[in-house]
Amino acid sequence: MDDFDEFVRTRSTGLLRVAYLLTGDRGAAEDLLQDVLEQMCARWRRLRGGAPDAYARQAIVNRATNRWRKRKRRPETGLGDHDVRAPDHSDDVTLRESVVAALRQLPPRQRAAVVLRYLDDLPVGEVAAALDCSAGTVKSNTARGLEKLRAVLGPELVREGERQ
Repeated sequence: MDDFDEFVRTRSTGLLRVAYLLTGDRGAAEDLLQDVLEQMCARWRRLRGGAPDAYARQAIVNRATNRWRKRKRRPETGLGDHDVRAPDHSDDVTLRESVVAALRQLPPRQRAAVVLRYLDDLPVGEVAAALDCSAGTVKSNTARGLEKLRAVLGPELVREGERQ
């Protein structure tokens, strides 16, 4: 199990970032990642010989998608005064929150394609494997997602993110 511990130490930060960008909520992202890591721990003997990174990303995408489906059936309610965030005036934080808010407006498949392709910097083939679809579907979902992000964030900001 030492290799599983090493996997968690080296990959959990990146996987948490993907989960956060898919859910838009830190707590939900941590819960999602914890569930996936528990699942992987139980199956580690079978996973370690293959591609545990790809498995983890696909499991995160699938669980996030299931979460979106459940939320559509049963809307979440705010906590009233307890749900108010203290404003942070840092430009980086404001930009990040704008991007996360814009990502929340995308349909689940487009959001997953954009997050995995540009924010997790995966090649099209790995994104297709994580989403269980063809490379062409990844490209079209990514193109549509970027188009919607440009409409919300502005074309200059989205172009700069594509270059990185």
